Amino acid sequence: MFHKEGSKIILITLIFVVGIIFSADYFLKDINWLRIVVFLFALLLLILILQFFRNPTRVANNSDNHILAPVDGKVVVIEEVFEPEYFKDKRLMVSIFMSPINVHVTRYALNGIVKYSKYHPGKYLVAWHPKASEENERTTVVINNRIFGEVMYRQIAGALARRIVNYAQEGMRVVQGKDAGFIKFGSRVDLYLPIGTEVNVKIGEKAIGNKTVICNKA
Repeated sequence: MFHKEGSKIILITLIFVVGIIFSADYFLKDINWLRIVVFLFALLLLILILQFFRNPTRVANNSDNHILAPVDGKVVVIEEVFEPEYFKDKRLMVSIFMSPINVHVTRYALNGIVKYSKYHPGKYLVAWHPKASEENERTTVVINNRIFGEVMYRQIAGALARRIVNYAQEGMRVVQGKDAGFIKFGSRVDLYLPIGTEVNVKIGEKAIGNKTVICNKA
């Protein structure tokens, strides 16, 4: 299954690849090795685009008592930081970095009401840059959950990403595990949790969206 946000790009890529294959078959019919190389390049391009937009079906274990990973990727940061946009105080930040081979769907990490949702244009620094969360193109969403209170997540574009899709709108009631958006070709999502939250993941651990429990409360 592929995400709806990839429909246009997949179609364009498919047409482009078919065009390359037919052109190579016509113009390079006397240079067999080069024709094969072009065929392989075209097929590889199509495979890469398809894997970027794959959207595996995952049923979340829905509960207000835990927060799930919103994306697939590697946990790269767990630290207390000052959050200046909404909370204007310290929060525990958990950052998950998505490589090009990860699933790029963003899913709601918890149930609740969307209290804040804002898009910020910006730069395209590499996702692990210290200033990426403040200077890159990004969206900021705050969800109020009955157990954890207000929790923020931030979709952050990277050097390759050129469009962030965010479905969250203020006042919406969202369901844990449902699609929250998409970061096209990248790249990082930060969770901002209340200070004192005990997390179940470690730096370097691979998180799986809708499956990995970031933190829980009895």
